[in-house]
Amino acid sequence: MKIVIYHSQECDPRRCTSIKLERQNKVNIVKNIRKLPYNAILLDAEADKSISPSDRERIEKYGISALDCSWKKLKKSSFNFKSKKNHRLLPFLVAANPVNYGKPCILSTAEALAASLYIIGFKKEAQDLMGIFKWGPHFITLNEKLLEAYSEAKTSTEIIKIQNEFLGGS
Repeated sequence: MKIVIYHSQECDPRRCTSIKLERQNKVNIVKNIRKLPYNAILLDAEADKSISPSDRERIEKYGISALDCSWKKLKKSSFNFKSKKNHRLLPFLVAANPVNYGKPCILSTAEALAASLYIIGFKKEAQDLMGIFKWGPHFITLNEKLLEAYSEAKTSTEIIKIQNEFLGGS
């Protein structure tokens, strides 16, 4: 499976999950946002639609991409795209990485990729990605009930419904 990450070089390279994934030959990093595969699903916290199992076929065919940039500069990075047709956000999950442990929705790039893979049905691959980090397996354990529920949904709408029920909404 093709995984490409746009790396904006806004983080500490010693703590960067993307760089560690690249060193392990799990992903390819690009430093020019235009080098992201056009037809791939792009994880983007500013997207209008959630990742769901319905994205599996596109991901198998074209791959998955992520934006590795500062959360403070996310809007600027996301704004660089003319079309957001293949952009997806992640539903509610809790970070397990040491920088943002316990914070909802502030995931590292590795966590976001692993969550996406898990949700679309590549659970072994998600666990393999997280196995690279000491704290990684805990991310899956911490979010296991939600990840399982999300993976059983069929569409983005169903994912959001599960998220809202979990959060106590309608």
